Formats: sequence, C-alpha cells, structure tokens
Amino acid sequence: MATYKVKVATGTDLLSGTMDSISLVIVGTQGESHKQLLNHFGRDFATGAVDEYTVQCQQDLGELIIIRLYKERYSFFPKNSWYCNYVQICAPNGRIYHFPAYQWMDGYETLALREATGKRPEEDTLPILQEHRREEIRAKQDLYHWRVFVPGLPNYVDIPSYRPPVRRNPNRPEWNGYIPGFPILINIKATRFLNSNLRYSFIKTASFFLRLGPMALAFKVRGLIDNKRSWKRLKDIKRIFPATKSVISEYVVEHWAEDRFFGYQYLNGINPSLLRRCTQIPDKFPVTDDMVAPFLGEGTCLQAELEKGNIYLADYRILEGIPTVELSGQKQHHCAPMCLLHFDAEGNLMPIAIQLSQTPGPNCPIFLPSDCEWDWLLAKTWVRYAEFYCHEAISHLLETHLIAEAFCLATIRQLPLCHPLYKGMSLGLGGFAEVMVRALSEMTYDSLYVPNDFVERGVQDLPGYYFRDDSLAVWDALERYVTEVITYYYPCDAAVEGDPELQCWVQDIFKECLLGRESSGFPTCLRTVQELIRYVTIVIYTCSARHAAVNTGQLEFTSWMPNFPSSMRNPPMQVKGLTTEEVFMDTLPDVKTTCIVLLVLWTLSREPDDKRPLGHFPDIHFVEEAPRRSMEALRQRLMQISHNIRQRNKCLPIPYYYLDPVLIENSISI
Repeated sequence: MATYKVKVATGTDLLSGTMDSISLVIVGTQGESHKQLLNHFGRDFATGAVDEYTVQCQQDLGELIIIRLYKERYSFFPKNSWYCNYVQICAPNGRIYHFPAYQWMDGYETLALREATGKRPEEDTLPILQEHRREEIRAKQDLYHWRVFVPGLPNYVDIPSYRPPVRRNPNRPEWNGYIPGFPILINIKATRFLNSNLRYSFIKTASFFLRLGPMALAFKVRGLIDNKRSWKRLKDIKRIFPATKSVISEYVVEHWAEDRFFGYQYLNGINPSLLRRCTQIPDKFPVTDDMVAPFLGEGTCLQAELEKGNIYLADYRILEGIPTVELSGQKQHHCAPMCLLHFDAEGNLMPIAIQLSQTPGPNCPIFLPSDCEWDWLLAKTWVRYAEFYCHEAISHLLETHLIAEAFCLATIRQLPLCHPLYKGMSLGLGGFAEVMVRALSEMTYDSLYVPNDFVERGVQDLPGYYFRDDSLAVWDALERYVTEVITYYYPCDAAVEGDPELQCWVQDIFKECLLGRESSGFPTCLRTVQELIRYVTIVIYTCSARHAAVNTGQLEFTSWMPNFPSSMRNPPMQVKGLTTEEVFMDTLPDVKTTCIVLLVLWTLSREPDDKRPLGHFPDIHFVEEAPRRSMEALRQRLMQISHNIRQRNKCLPIPYYYLDPVLIENSISI
C-alpha cells in the first residue's frame, strides 16, 4: 500500500467555502488512485480552512502529474460555489507536490489541475500532459470570447448574458448600442454576468456600493444632486468637499489658482505624461517674444530659452472637433487648447501663454499672465478642463484599463496555467469614446516603454519631475525581476521563437488590442529573450504602476472641482477683458454635474478592501527555487524604493507618493 497525505486549502474571502461533496483522484506516471470522497459529513471546506486527508493506493503512483477534483451534490444541501486555493500532496517518498488552483468551481463539475512546475510546451513530453494543455486552452477559448466594445477601441470580453444600456448617437451610428463613457462603473454591474473567476470578489463588490451609497444619499438629502443651478461662489463648493482630506487635497484648495501649482501638476499631478520640450514655436500657436518676454526673466528672450531647453508645450490637439452634449438641459462647450510653459530660474514650471484653439485668428486671442485676473484664470481653467478629458479618456481608461483588459483576456485565452508567463503576471459619451479612438490610433509600442517615453518627450533631465524618477525606479525593479524569471525558463532565443503558446498570446494582443495596426509598432511575434523581457515588463508595468500613477491621486486633485472641471457651460473666450467672477462661475459645471462626477471619482479612488501591493504574491504559483528567490529580491528592491520615496517626501512641500510600491496594486482592481 502507498499512502498519500493530502491538504486542500479553501479561499479566505467571504463565501469561499462550500457544503457540496468534494472528491479527489491522483494521477501519476505509474497509474492513478481511486476516486476518494474527502468530505467529513459536511464539516470541511469552510472559508479559510486547510483540510487534511489520507489517500491509500494499492501501489506507488510514481511522479505525480495531475489531480482531478470532483464537486458534486452533498445530501440535501443546495448547490453553492467553492473557491479552491491549492491542493498539496506528500508522496510516500516524502516529496511534496503542489497543485495550484486559485479558482472557483461554481456548479457540479470536475477540475483537472497540473503539478505547479512551470513548463513551456516543448517541455511536456507525456501525452496526458500535452492533451491537458491543449484541452485547457480549448476550454478557455470556448468560454471567453472577444467582443467589439467601441469601433476603434480595444476589444473586450464578451458577456453573452449582458448588454450595456443603449444610448443612441445620431451623429455616430456605429456607436449606437454602446456606452463608452465611464465603463468602469458599468463593469461593476456587468460582473454579475461573468464566470466567477472573472467577477469582482464579494468583498470588493460590497465595499464599492457601501462607499457609494452613503455619500450619494447625503448629497440627495442636502438637495445637491438635483440642483441644476450654478455655484454662486467658489467657497460654496467646499460644501461637497469629502470629509476625508489629505495634505494634497487641502493644498489644491489653497493653491489651485496659482501659476506655480498649475505648472507643477504637469510634472507630478495625475496626468504627468503629456508635457513635451518645445524647440520651436508651432505656426498654429503664434507666440512672440514681445508677448512673453516679461515672464522669462532679465537678460533673456524666447529664442534663447528655446535653445536652452527651458520651454515646454502642452498641446491638446487630440480634442479638436470633439462633439459635446447637453447636461441638465444646457449645451456644453469644448476646446482644444495649447499651453506654453517656462522652466524658470527658481525651478518652477510656469505657464506663459494659452491659446484656446488649434487655429489662430482674431477671435482666438493668446492669453497671458499679465491679462486681467479672471481672463487668465478662466484660460487656465479651460486647460484644466482639457486635462480632465485627456486624463480620464486616454491616460486612465484607455492606456491602463482597456489595454490591461486586453492583456488579461489574451493571457487567459492563450496561456495554460502551467505556462511560465501565466505564473509571472498577476465628453459626452460619444465624445469620450472619440478621444480614446484617436489616442489608440496614435499609440505606439515605444510610448509604453517607459525609459524611451521620457527621452522622446525631451523631459529626461527636467528637475523636480518625481513621477519620472519613481517610474524609472519601479520600472528597473520590475525589469530585473522579469529578466531573472524569463531567463530561467527561456535559456535561449530559440526557446522564445519556438513557443507556440507565447506567439499566439502576442498575436492575440496585436489583433484584439491594437486592432492589427502595424503603425503601432507592437510586435506580432517575439524572436529573442530580450524582446520577451521588454514585452512582459511593459505588460506588468501597465497593469500596475502606470495605473497607480493616474488613478491613486484622482480624488486629491479633482475633489476641488475648479482645478479639474468635467464640463464647461460657456464657449471659450474670443476677446479679452470681459470675464468676471460671475462669468467664471457660470462657465464651471453646475451643482448637479459637480456632485455626480465627484461621486464617481471618489468611489473609484478609494483603496480596495482586498488590495494586493506590488510584489506580493499570496497565490503560490511558482514552486521552483529560482523564481521564488527572484520574487523575494523584487520585494526587497521595492521596499528600498518605498523607503527612498518616503525620505524624499519629508523635504517636499507637496509629497509625491503615487508610485510608492506600498501603494501600487499588483493589478488594476477598479
């Protein structure tokens, strides 16, 4: 007789346990066990439990390769789901085998799990493992399909039982039937139609609505959520300021109108990847030396500052011509501004000229810091409005959420659980979509390669750019980790090029995320180890640090609405000298719109209740010693980065901590 000692771990989240019957079959190279019932009278498989069993076999099964878990009806109890973390088996010779699951079993079904050692397809020589590998991919591709979200945007997971509410757009009939704006909120509702393994956890879903409900009710009771009138005074907006304030949110309230803080946000705000060094003034932005000389300091001129590399440009051309909608029965207005900034001798990035159109002319004046107070403030506020859309539509939703979802779905569909890469990766609505479509059409592979992006924008040596400094530090830590793991599993270029599952994964991303656009520069195949390292690092960084940089600070920079308005109710100024405080307040979003946007951003910015910080891997997928050492080395590097950031922030009037690894999640969670 051969005795196998078995441990079965149930998930720790609420409702992970089951009353159903669980049975086990162990498969080895020398045979398989009988099907053995594991339950002890319905007392096992409780949430967080690690239950132990003994399986007796007539003979030694040899090297263990697969187990099968059977979930079946138990007595009179109703069917309920079960989340299995892992199964661990100690063989008669003392060797311990680990079978990671980390997935739900919803109905009465059978789940086959492989031993945890990561293997490329060519390393599987046993027919049973080859067939298991093919069957796993086939089953996942049958279950998870691609679906067009909005024409021109990355495709996303098809949910046959769910269709978003229809919003008709007579100007863009191809969008009819889709809701492209703020799909993150829509996805909260849609997740209940998903397979349990793609659905938000019970804790996350419950906490989402528990956070949203009380604040929404408070706005309703105070009569704010139905108020379509203008704010009368700036100080009235403080009535909806969240009770949980921070150093940064209070700083924004006090300094939002200052030129120095306006420029600071391009470096360390929530959309810090737009600014570019300007070496020549564009023809469409006819700024002259006479206009800006008073703001450049003594003994210099515009041309001299251009040559020194001290002039920067924020160009919102991608917003040109985007249609607007009505909100609260009032037409909204739009513009695609340009802003010229100067890095001065005191180390501040200061705005020196703003044009509210891409087309110069007599009805499109260039606004300057020397203009009347309300003209200049409203011109800057128009730029901040443009920032809202570039941030929410491009930097946040497109470049993290939609791309990350495509990465994730391609991984699920093309890579089996045993694959090394699977183990290593943890405006009006129509206008909003149009902005993203335009941005995706211009997105390049190089723009997602972090070290290249700063050089290409000419900001690699700009002082005080803490976002850049922290981005590069986190990128370096991730790249070193990826290099160690990839080179362990892929010892040579031939191993990369000869991995059909890997190549299908890359092709799926190119076709479904980049929509087959060759000008994007995204690879359709990978031929070398170095190419694979870069590709995987881009995927991991995009799904973790890039999202943290644009998401974590949303509430702090946007809760004071004038700093980040979501709509503008008056058209852009065509002449100078007519703006008053009343005009300024009437241009900002009304009370209702302000409250709705704040509710959305407040909810999406809250730290999730099931957060997993970057570098922490509670699911045990790797069992080999080398990748486990690499995981620990990554954690140590991230701890050092966190320490460095916190020490630096002690000396800063405005701390920058959005890329502190402690605050970065392993993946996008909301």
